[in-house]
Amino acid sequence: MPSQSLFKTSVSLLGGNALFLGKEDIQLGVNETPRDTARVIGGMTEGIFARVGAHEEIEELARYSPVPVVNALSSLWHPTQILADLLTLHEHSHLFAKPDSQADSTLEYKNMQTAVKSRKREKVMSLPELRPLTISYIGDSANVLHDMLVTYPRLGHSLRVATPSKYRAPPEVWKRVEELGCDKGIWWGEDPKEAVKGADVVVTDTWISMGQEAEKAQRLQDFQGYQVTEALCQEGGANPDWRFLHCLPRKQDEVDDEVFYGPRSLVFPEADNRKWTTMAVFDLFFGRWDISTDSSKPKPKSSEEQKS
Repeated sequence: MPSQSLFKTSVSLLGGNALFLGKEDIQLGVNETPRDTARVIGGMTEGIFARVGAHEEIEELARYSPVPVVNALSSLWHPTQILADLLTLHEHSHLFAKPDSQADSTLEYKNMQTAVKSRKREKVMSLPELRPLTISYIGDSANVLHDMLVTYPRLGHSLRVATPSKYRAPPEVWKRVEELGCDKGIWWGEDPKEAVKGADVVVTDTWISMGQEAEKAQRLQDFQGYQVTEALCQEGGANPDWRFLHCLPRKQDEVDDEVFYGPRSLVFPEADNRKWTTMAVFDLFFGRWDISTDSSKPKPKSSEEQKS
């Protein structure tokens, strides 16, 4: 439901019309191949926002669609989530500022909030600068982590990851990490306390992804000791002002209530930012909406622009 709400509200706020096709409406790869589905739906729309199972499905949709295809989620990657996480960290950069620059960062944050509330549209605001962070991830090597691996090191942030030994990144993901040179900025081990050492941000995700329900009992056993808590982060040496992110939905096994609902948590601003970053992606790939005036009518790309 959250993903459907995200999709519909994002398109609506941009002045477009959203067509949601759930599993009851379309059986991707069952009665029709992804190739045929991409061609048919692409002929009726300006773009496709696809949440799939196997990553191969999104690749096939993109290969044969006549319109842009955006990966809403696949077995390997979750790119729109990492955009929301980055926006959230930049918006809260004042929380991570060094003591000598904290006052300036707080003022910058307040000015940004004032501009947003006044709804001034005559110029595009720049995000507050974010210093290089140490970002820790504890849990399963799933799609959210995979995008963290290929994103944060390229932006100057360090990653510290803890997973049980048999839950490492798939070979195709790690190959991409190495191709981008991101492996140099990543520490990976099995001890959650070691992973949160020096952490500015602690992140976790579900231990049981879609299609892994039969593995639930084994996974809950394998991830014992991986719950994010105040005690774990204190014992591991996280920075005193560390903050917490989770893409949702959350299970209490992954993080306790004290952290999830406490002052360290940025999970709900993070959830809100899924909408704004998705709108930006839709604007970039699906249409050109005018953000410099009060007009909300989309300006679709020409056929020549779509090809380029």
